Amino acid sequence: MLVKGNQLGLIQRNMIVDEKIGFEVSEEVKQKIEHAQENPQLIDMDELKDLKPITLKSHTYRFFKRAADIVISGLALIFLFVPFLIVALAIFIDDPGKVFFRQYRVGRHGKRFRLYKFRSMRQNTPKYMSTAEVDDPNKYITRVGKFLRKTSLDELPQLINIFKGDMSLVGPRPLISDEYEIHQMRTVLGVYQLRPGITGLAQINGRDTVAPAAKVRFDVTYLEHFGPVMDIKVLFATVPKVFGGQGVVEGYSTSKQQKEETEQPIE
Repeated sequence: MLVKGNQLGLIQRNMIVDEKIGFEVSEEVKQKIEHAQENPQLIDMDELKDLKPITLKSHTYRFFKRAADIVISGLALIFLFVPFLIVALAIFIDDPGKVFFRQYRVGRHGKRFRLYKFRSMRQNTPKYMSTAEVDDPNKYITRVGKFLRKTSLDELPQLINIFKGDMSLVGPRPLISDEYEIHQMRTVLGVYQLRPGITGLAQINGRDTVAPAAKVRFDVTYLEHFGPVMDIKVLFATVPKVFGGQGVVEGYSTSKQQKEETEQPIE
């Protein structure tokens, strides 16, 4: 079955009316999505019309993958306890305030969860705006935060999410609720059968500069080749990308989509 634009439109309307269909969103996000739908589509559906829904059948590996996630994240949290304290202290000294922030993201089966990161932006950063919408986003990133973002060390608290079962080491990156068109595609194509990951195909193939349609295609490619070989390839490819700071562009937006929201703690 091919993914048709009119099918996506039907699913899109259902997701706004009924939170049980698609993914969970707050009333505020639902209103923002309704407003965004008045604008031209962010994704050219013709670019993705060759993609077909995929049903995940590798239940054995999924069980093994979850067990490995628990062991690896648990050990990592123990061994990284002191480095965590050092990073937290550095963040507080640079810009006093909370050292962690929690942000709602969409995970497996379209359910929202609280994602954890080290805070890398100043306390006075404008709320409820995308990084691309902020005037000169670099002025809101702290000195420590700039280093954390470039090296992706700000992502380390997501080991907690992995241990809890919200995420996995490898998988499609968890999105904010506002990226509704990618959510539609993930729902239709079966991507939400998977837990989101700290790293994935999009992260090793451009990261912040990946266009929405390409991001969807990477998601489906990962689902299609779900297994230990794919995960090992992604993990090994992640290391040089992270240390090289490749694909990190603050405030970057593609021609058709605003990028990740400015960090704001969930009170």
